[in-house]
Amino acid sequence: MTGPRYTPLAQSLPATVPFVGPETQERARGEAFAARLGANENIFGPSPRAIEAMAQSAAEIWKYGDAQSHDLRLALAAHHGTAPENILVGEGIDGLLGCLVRLLVGPGDAVVTSIGAYPTFNYHVAGFGGVLHAVPYRDDREDIGALFAKAAEADAKIVYLANPDNPMGSWHPGADIAAALDRLPEGCLLLLDEAYVECAPDGTAAPVSADDPRLIRMRTFSKAYGMAGARIGYAIGHPELIAAFNKVRNHFGVNRAAQAGALAALQDREWLARVQAQIAGARARIAEIAAENGLSALPSAANFVAIDCGGGGGFAKAVLDSLVAQGIFVRMPFAAPQNRCIRVSCGPAAALDAFAAALPAALSAARAG
Repeated sequence: MTGPRYTPLAQSLPATVPFVGPETQERARGEAFAARLGANENIFGPSPRAIEAMAQSAAEIWKYGDAQSHDLRLALAAHHGTAPENILVGEGIDGLLGCLVRLLVGPGDAVVTSIGAYPTFNYHVAGFGGVLHAVPYRDDREDIGALFAKAAEADAKIVYLANPDNPMGSWHPGADIAAALDRLPEGCLLLLDEAYVECAPDGTAAPVSADDPRLIRMRTFSKAYGMAGARIGYAIGHPELIAAFNKVRNHFGVNRAAQAGALAALQDREWLARVQAQIAGARARIAEIAAENGLSALPSAANFVAIDCGGGGGFAKAVLDSLVAQGIFVRMPFAAPQNRCIRVSCGPAAALDAFAAALPAALSAARAG
């Protein structure tokens, strides 16, 4: 019998994906969702200047995108007060995560994360044969001290920390992360996922030099900038580490339109401020909806809110299933005790009104068992 000869590692992995997308769920349901509040997309949309820039680039879409993302890297460097050599542009944070793991993790290498943290990172680690060591959240926040202690115990190559956190929306002051770096084990890299940092309070970003070799931070245009469909993000790190990505990255992975849109979005500070205000308002509205139904919303520094449903994971799943059946797409954490919550993305009034209308029936159905 002929056929591909898979590696033993590939044969050992399940054929699963970290998330089941809303489109997949819509096809299974046979109809579209009335409110799309589960993927943490920025429903308020991107800057009109970004839309215009992407539309203008369509005439030259026959060209590959600039493999060095030169103009965008220069703008990002100026934005962050660093050198272009500190900046790498890639296919969203997910693509950058895969490249970093490919660079640093081989079969049997230890990597540390939190139980229930962003699963796509775990997916990449498993794909290169790494061994995940996970520690629990503490008070619904990723536990920096426990993460670094586990890294020392396991001789880990990478520690993953999201600040703000997904799926809980919790956060640490950036100064606390900077101070904790002195406890990071020698030879271990802190991977700081800052996907939601533009949605967070001032002081959330860690005040650490881009030239510090102990960490790499990753950011995206998918959240506050409203360009999730363009798949574009970037990393900030020591020039030697950034240069090493050239050994493994997809050099033409970021398309021309995405680069043009990201550059225009970065320059439109007024639109970003407007969206940040809309996100803050939506977080407050979601908290109100939770309170109206006898539930509590967790404080959030992201563009979503985790709502404590007041029971265990089974009850929260029943609430979620009823919401989905009513056409409201939301998600929930997958690990206890965080899975007592559902997670609702920020959105405009119409989407949140639809969620508010569906939640009482969802709670009644869950309580009825």
